[in-house]
Amino acid sequence: MPINPSKAQDVFKDIGEHVQFTVLKFKEDVDPKVLQEAIEEFADRSQAIIRSMRIRESGLSANAGIKVAFGFSNHAWDILFPNTPKPKELETFEGIDGPNYEMPGMPDLDAKYSMPASEGDMFFHIRDSAEAQVYEVQTQFMKFLREYTEVVDSTKGFRYFEGRAIIGFIDGTEAPAIEDAADYAIIGDEDPDYINGSYAFAQKWHHDMDFWNHLKTESQEKAVGREKFSDLELEDEDKYKNAHNVASKSISPEGEEQKIIRMNVPYSDPATGNTGTYFMGYARHWEITKNMLLSMVLQNDFLLTFSTLLSGQLFFIPSRDTLAKIADGEFD
Repeated sequence: MPINPSKAQDVFKDIGEHVQFTVLKFKEDVDPKVLQEAIEEFADRSQAIIRSMRIRESGLSANAGIKVAFGFSNHAWDILFPNTPKPKELETFEGIDGPNYEMPGMPDLDAKYSMPASEGDMFFHIRDSAEAQVYEVQTQFMKFLREYTEVVDSTKGFRYFEGRAIIGFIDGTEAPAIEDAADYAIIGDEDPDYINGSYAFAQKWHHDMDFWNHLKTESQEKAVGREKFSDLELEDEDKYKNAHNVASKSISPEGEEQKIIRMNVPYSDPATGNTGTYFMGYARHWEITKNMLLSMVLQNDFLLTFSTLLSGQLFFIPSRDTLAKIADGEFD
């Protein structure tokens, strides 16, 4: 059975102008059976909410169009569907402790940074051209979930100038073109029970923007590996050895670069200096994303030198067909 992007959630489309990331965890005092029934209802009602919003905003600007992806962590799956086989690559992200990581055959690694894991049972990525639509969809979702969940994190993101990352560089250069994106983001017949699903890795970064902004443009370009204005890639000898576009690559055993759908969304409260990036990685294979994260840690990605990582967890994003099966009580 071939991939069918129309059956997938919004895991490979544009980042959006107004973005809401929400991570929830299940309340411990809720009976698992009651929780399962609540999630079954939500799996059904959520799709109606999305359809309704698309009708309601049809008369708005040409850029309007609600896009939603949500899913479940490995921990959530164990609670909700203990008797249903999991997606093949779904696991709990345990974090990467760089200083203590040992790579066989590479004893001289000097990794300085780590990537923490964080709690989370359900993850939501909602975006649109206006905040009102994002607000309304998340509000209606919570009507069905608030009684059974606690908020782990709620982050509002936005589109920065020209789609640049908050550090001022063009974002998405390494991501596949939109016409090719589905093949990198959506599970295929290698896992036929969960075809058209996706693996989402959500990770929140806080940046020391004073440090970054005091660097000269030339140093910033060497750190990212690209020219800041034009986005042209620098020659290898002109980059820092730990430049971001070097350290963040996932390389196959055959030496080929492997891609995922990367979405780096800025967030900020300038008055308090709380500024950072919410990194989203949608992938057909979680293993590719995991290798990319490991590479960033082992090569001391320059972006880690002025950033604090606040969260990180893997979620499975079901296809719309799988959501329908959940809604019908076929998963237990």
